[in-house]
Amino acid sequence: MPEVTVYSTQNCVYCRMAKAFLDKAGVNYRSVDVGTDREAAQHMVEISGQYGVPVITVDDEIIIGFDSRKLNELFGSETESEVSDVIIIGAGPAGLTAAVYCARKLLSTLIISENIGGQALASWTIENYMGYRMISGDELMKKFEEQVREQNVRLDLDRVREIRKSGDVFVINTVSDNTYRGRAVIFAQGKHPRNLGVPNEEKFLGRGLSVCSTCDGPLFKGKVVGIVGGGNSALQTAIEMSRIARQVHLIVRSTLRADEEYIRHYKGITNITTHLNHVVTGLSGDSFLTGVTLQERTTGTSKELVLDGLFAEIGWVPNTDFLSGVIDMNDQNEVIIDINTHTSLPGVFACGDVTNVKSKQIIIAAGEGAKAALEAHEYVLRVGNP
Repeated sequence: MPEVTVYSTQNCVYCRMAKAFLDKAGVNYRSVDVGTDREAAQHMVEISGQYGVPVITVDDEIIIGFDSRKLNELFGSETESEVSDVIIIGAGPAGLTAAVYCARKLLSTLIISENIGGQALASWTIENYMGYRMISGDELMKKFEEQVREQNVRLDLDRVREIRKSGDVFVINTVSDNTYRGRAVIFAQGKHPRNLGVPNEEKFLGRGLSVCSTCDGPLFKGKVVGIVGGGNSALQTAIEMSRIARQVHLIVRSTLRADEEYIRHYKGITNITTHLNHVVTGLSGDSFLTGVTLQERTTGTSKELVLDGLFAEIGWVPNTDFLSGVIDMNDQNEVIIDINTHTSLPGVFACGDVTNVKSKQIIIAAGEGAKAALEAHEYVLRVGNP
C-alpha cells in the first residue's frame, strides 16, 4: 500500500469526506491537523503551494482538495449495475432528508454527491433551525448524516457528468466513469460559490484566495484577510475571522444587506475595517496572494490593499451544468419545479437551493426534500404497477 497523508483542519468537511473515502476503501493514512500545528501547516504549503485544505499526499503524488475523480482512480472500485428505486444527486439538507424519507418507504436508495452537507457547511453558526438555539453548519450536517447512516442508504462520493433516460430507467454517468441506474431521480445538488470574475482568480485559488472560510480560516491565524460580500455569509465570515486573523477587511459592493442581528454584532468588533461601495478589480502576488486592488464604484478611484488571504462570499451558482437540454430551467439556471417538486421530466424531482423556490433556507430545503421523496415513492409505485 502507498504511504498516504491527509493534511486537514477540524472544521473542514472536504477533509472529512476525503478521510471517509479512504476509510471506505480500506486505505491506511496519517492525519495531520494543520489548523493547530503551525509547523505542519508550513510544510503543507511548501510541498503543495496551497493555503487550502485538504491536501493529500500519496507517496510522491500530491492531490489538492477532495478530488473524487483522482481518489477513485487510485483507490476506487467499479460500481455495481443494479437498478436503484431512487437516485438522489446531492447530500445537503434537501438530499439527506429525501434519503431518510425514501429509505423509510423501503425504496432502494442511492446518493451520489461530492460532499455531505452542501452549502450548509459554509455556515459558522446557525441560529434559526428549529430545535437548536445555536449550532454550526458542520455540526448540524453531521447529525443529518448520522441519521442517514442509520438507514439502508448507499452513498457514493462522485460528481455527475450526464443523465439520460433509457426506457423506464434513468442512466447517470459520473466524472469517475461510473454508471448508475435508477427508476426515479431527485436533484438536490444545491449551488457552488460564485467567482469574483477578476484576472488571475484561478491562479490564486488555494494560494490565498478561498471560497471556504470554515475550511481554510484557521490557516490565517494572526494574518490580515479580506472578505468580499455584504450579505449574511460575508458578515458571519467577517465576525468569525475577526477572532482568528489580526485584521479583517470587509469589501462590500454597495451597502450591507445582512440581517440586523449580524450587523449589530459586527459593529462592535474593532479589528474589522469596512470598505463600502468598493469592488475587487485585481489580485496581486507571485506564488501566493499578497494584495488586491479595490475600486470605488462612484468615483472610479483605485487603491491597493495588502492582504494574506481573501475569502469570496458573494453568492452562489446552481450546480446544473449537466442538465442543459434535459429539464426546464429558469434564466438563473435553477431547476423549475411545481408545488410538489415535479420537474418537466416525469420521474425526475428536485428540491433545495438548486430549484426556483424563492427562499433559500436550510429548513425549507429539508422540507422540500421530504416532499420530493414522497412524490418519488408514489412515482416508483405507479411505474412498477401500471
